[in-house]
Amino acid sequence: MKTKVFLTMVVCAFLVMGTMAQESEKRFAVELNGDVAFVSSDLAGASLNTGLGFEALLHYRFMPFTSVYGGWGYNHFNADQSFAGPDMDFEQTGYVLGLQFKRPFRNSPVSWFVRAGALYSHIETENNDGDIISDTGHGVGWQAAGGIEVALGKNWSLAPGLKYNWLSGETEIGSVNYQLDHRTVSARIGIVKRF
Repeated sequence: MKTKVFLTMVVCAFLVMGTMAQESEKRFAVELNGDVAFVSSDLAGASLNTGLGFEALLHYRFMPFTSVYGGWGYNHFNADQSFAGPDMDFEQTGYVLGLQFKRPFRNSPVSWFVRAGALYSHIETENNDGDIISDTGHGVGWQAAGGIEVALGKNWSLAPGLKYNWLSGETEIGSVNYQLDHRTVSARIGIVKRF
């Protein structure tokens, strides 16, 4: 019985110390990240080239290891040939809202994190003159991400990681409807400022 009480007290002490250590971290953060995105499936038969994108996020830590995040993102892809014609651009833009769980690696300045969120985005198809020829309209998708965060000092951090986005929508070119299932895996790196 004494062993159980002792072990319970030790576990509680570690939880309290972990909470106190996290409380020294600021509650709000702004993150700007850029990524290189690889398409994991064809877009209505169109093979998209590697894309580029970025996100701007605001984080609020409401528990010692858990934050809510939200923001806006943009990804640009090109296709040599597609259902819309040759040399078309596809742009996914929209909003993200999700949860992040982040824990430090022992007492190091490095933490690991995982994220899961909902997307509210759309996909525009543009010709090589930059004219929008179709738009899926905003729809709901999802995002999952993970990586590490390295403290740089003075509330600044570097956050490399991987991200998976999934979005589905329907678009019309001429009189033909196309179902667009857009799945991307991105290698991303972000800079984080806490305040």
